[in-house]
Amino acid sequence: MSQHRDHGGGIDAAAARFGGERSAWLDLSTGINPMPYPVGDFSDDAWSALPDAAATDALVQAARLFWNVPKQAAILPAPGASSLIARLPSLWPRGQVSIQKPTYNEHAGAFDAQGWQVSRDTGAVHVVVHPNNPTGRLWTADEFTAPITVIDESFCDVTPELSHIDRASQQDTLILKSFGKFWGLAGLRLGFAIGHTDVIHRLSTMIGPWAVSGPALRIGAAALNDPAWAKITRLRLDQDSQRLDRLMTEKGASSLGGTTLFRLYQVDDARAWQERLARGKVWSRTFPYSDTWLRLGLPAPDKWDQLEAAL
Repeated sequence: MSQHRDHGGGIDAAAARFGGERSAWLDLSTGINPMPYPVGDFSDDAWSALPDAAATDALVQAARLFWNVPKQAAILPAPGASSLIARLPSLWPRGQVSIQKPTYNEHAGAFDAQGWQVSRDTGAVHVVVHPNNPTGRLWTADEFTAPITVIDESFCDVTPELSHIDRASQQDTLILKSFGKFWGLAGLRLGFAIGHTDVIHRLSTMIGPWAVSGPALRIGAAALNDPAWAKITRLRLDQDSQRLDRLMTEKGASSLGGTTLFRLYQVDDARAWQERLARGKVWSRTFPYSDTWLRLGLPAPDKWDQLEAAL
């Protein structure tokens, strides 16, 4: 039986149900930075030419420097972390994978679709999301005891000092990075696998040539070579997430954690809260496994009034 993969987003469906044009809605159902990295302009050849090796190398070198990747580890850019997640089960002989729920459900869905047994118990492969989505749980190195550990660090750029990137050169560890969250460029479809050269080579063969578009290569390299933007962004996200916590607790919610890109709250009735916010054209995230969990991303600076009015 395939795993149900519910996600945030779905503004068109929300607008169809509650009314209003798409442009009137504030989507807080994802954990995407509402102030994305500025992409700038592109020459025609970025769109018309096949991505060249030099551009790929420049992106890889920028990633190595930004994330402090060990020299012995290899880096594979890909068209989004989801494309990597879908291929992970093919890297190892089919067996049992350990995934502690609740967490991002694409991992369980991918392994289940390829015939793996998904369990909370110890398996040949252990998949963790660090920090976890939606709880914000952080994993420690002593918890990585399986023969293979996959560490999804899609949200870890808000807390780079807590990354497990120092393990990336080990044969038993594979680390994933996403460009859609911290940089706010989910539509760019750019992700990275970082790990032992043998594993990265096999993943690269699965993905094939020219996997990352020319514009994505250039934007990614520019962003990763801009640590000043990253530093300023972390400060803003920290301030805004605290502001969101204050606002929600004043309205009766209890903070359960999360990251500075999304916050998880305990409420009396999550569906009722979602509908109340939706009447104000604000879309939030609820979960099929909890009647009381509500997750909110951050509004852009000019959208706080809309959120406060909806509450």
